[in-house]
Amino acid sequence: MPSQLLKELLDENDIKYVSIMHSMAFTAVEVAKSAHIPSRELAKTVIIKADNKLAMAVVPANYKVNLDILRHALGTQDIQLAKESEFTPHFKDCEVGAMPPFGCLYDMDVYIAESLSEDEKIAFNAGSHLEAIQIDYKDYERLVKPQFIFLDN
Repeated sequence: MPSQLLKELLDENDIKYVSIMHSMAFTAVEVAKSAHIPSRELAKTVIIKADNKLAMAVVPANYKVNLDILRHALGTQDIQLAKESEFTPHFKDCEVGAMPPFGCLYDMDVYIAESLSEDEKIAFNAGSHLEAIQIDYKDYERLVKPQFIFLDN
């Protein structure tokens, strides 16, 4: 079952979504494989601290986050991966590592790899290690209003 906050947001906005149940998976690449989604089309949520503020970096599942590239893309001096203890209190409705890329639900800015906007659909963890959600990318962008980042991998 998707996170309750995510389900309510999608339902309140009449967003059509496909729920994709998959075997237990803990990495984004494992989720993509288990859900039969190309890893470049599955969005993974990485929680970062940019200038001491929590934010989401949303990148393709097969992307390895490079903080130097991200620092340059965001134009910030201070960026690091957030510690689990720093972000888990914000995601009470999610399993650790399965957070959906909806900063609007968790009071976080969202920085998304521009390449994810090239597909008609976007898929992502739904708050558990057993389910992903797929929606139209245009609906995602309308709800989340992410800031685009251009990353080389």
